[in-house]
Amino acid sequence: MKVYLALISAAVLGLAACSQESSAPAQGEPAAEAPAPATSEAAPEAAPEASAVPVAAADDKCAVVVDSDDAMKYNMSEINISKTCKEFSITLKHMGKLPKAAMGHNIVIAKTEDVDGVAKDGASVGPDGDFLKAGDERVIAHTKLIGGGEEDTVKVDVSKFAAGNKYEFFCSFPGHISLMRGTVNLVE
Repeated sequence: MKVYLALISAAVLGLAACSQESSAPAQGEPAAEAPAPATSEAAPEAAPEASAVPVAAADDKCAVVVDSDDAMKYNMSEINISKTCKEFSITLKHMGKLPKAAMGHNIVIAKTEDVDGVAKDGASVGPDGDFLKAGDERVIAHTKLIGGGEEDTVKVDVSKFAAGNKYEFFCSFPGHISLMRGTVNLVE
């Protein structure tokens, strides 16, 4: 099983490297829509990329949109949820072109101490289960696994967050957590 996961991870990284070089010039998209500069090269493997990626602030609508891409990146490293919201909506958009089987992304929210266990347990589930163990009580909320051009929204019950606890969001697709991970903060 470990060899299988290693091969999948290597294939995904290879596809991401190939797609990053070939898709940017071919698309001719404006620089504003391009992924942030290669912040992952200097960032520690398990730490969010806080200095180079914008923070999603809670707005009056109690909602945020998070973009992801074929380079295994979210467009933000933090999601701030206002304590005044009863429910908070998170929409994940996959701005890339690769299919779910090759470069699927989701957003999973869990306590910081549970993140690695949730990801490890979900790896054996496979893409049909969104790489999440069914009924995992450590998962506070999650979107479905999506491919290029797709989006999904999850509504989070804000009462599930307790003051004093630390929370993170991450992608549960095997190998993505090292680059696709950020913090969730409850704010006034």
